[in-house]
Amino acid sequence: MTYIIEELKKNGQSIWYDNIERKLLEDGTLAGMVEREEIRGITSNPSIFNNAISNSSDYDQEIESLTIEGLSREDLYEQLAVRDIQRAADMFLPLYQETNGGDGYVSLEVSPFLAYETEKTIQDAKKLWKMVNRPNLMVKIPATLEGLPAITEAIAAGINVNVTLIFSIIRYQAVMDAYLAGLEKRVQEGKEIGGMASVASFFISRIDAKVDNQLTDLIPKASEAEQKIINNLFGKAALASGKLAFDVYEEIFGEEASRFATLVQSGANKQRVLWASTSTKNPQYPDTMYVDELIGPDTVNTVPPKTLVAFFDHGAVERSIDRQVDEARLAFEDLGKVGIDMEQVAEDLEIEGVKSFAVAFTSLLDSIQVRMKDFQS
Repeated sequence: MTYIIEELKKNGQSIWYDNIERKLLEDGTLAGMVEREEIRGITSNPSIFNNAISNSSDYDQEIESLTIEGLSREDLYEQLAVRDIQRAADMFLPLYQETNGGDGYVSLEVSPFLAYETEKTIQDAKKLWKMVNRPNLMVKIPATLEGLPAITEAIAAGINVNVTLIFSIIRYQAVMDAYLAGLEKRVQEGKEIGGMASVASFFISRIDAKVDNQLTDLIPKASEAEQKIINNLFGKAALASGKLAFDVYEEIFGEEASRFATLVQSGANKQRVLWASTSTKNPQYPDTMYVDELIGPDTVNTVPPKTLVAFFDHGAVERSIDRQVDEARLAFEDLGKVGIDMEQVAEDLEIEGVKSFAVAFTSLLDSIQVRMKDFQS
């Protein structure tokens, strides 16, 4: 494990943990992972909090006391989540300080019910930033069309942002533009940008899950030549997306990028690309493929528990992010040839992603409501 950690450092990639729950904070598990440098940040989302709160009794005492105080189920959830995020942020604070804000971040998502409402997303981001009150917080904002101006405004307001639910290269370009626009606005207002940080979370494995299903549906009606192309495309779309995304990242944040270079003079930091959804959905694929193949400088991989264990056990650590980029472009061309529209795939995945988080959040609130009834007189 020590070898893997050191090699990741050499290659410029940070591993963040895609999981948070009360017992990890209380039994020393998370503190130990941070101390051993296994993880350099942590992310959460409505599904993670739903699993943490709904499937354990760890929060019952607080739910009881907050219920007695008369909080609504939404406000009660916020209190539970904020307390967990604060404790995690405090654990990562030394790393945040040691790396001058390079790592040590903890992410908390705005309400998934607001994914298509710009102004309310901005308000929620500002509220969460104020409630958590930690410099190493990142507020997660979805990369919906309505989320893009919210990203700009949050950055302009001095809020670190983790942009989530990115599935396409075109939308990723818009996310980087939104980040730069936020920095530019702060500079124009005479405000500091040196301490600002952001990551752009590009979701990986869900792309293969969606595309592979479409490829399977195409086979019965395909010609022999088309079937040959199709069979060679299974398990290729997600990694190709990641590699092409990093290629675009280098264009925007590279040494020759004049727009960013201007901001660097005011202390701007790059918006690192973060690989999300990196657990392998298809059991026929290697369980660490979405980690092994996306290693490179200025990147983050937020890894769920099982995948992290597997990676430390048998992961391959070498710079791979800019390997086989031409093959990635060819894969996109071939996908188009057989009739798969990757922009439509991304649009469908965004809709599904927003819906799945909203469903998880609704389930969480319903579960809290049931618990609250047990404590109401």
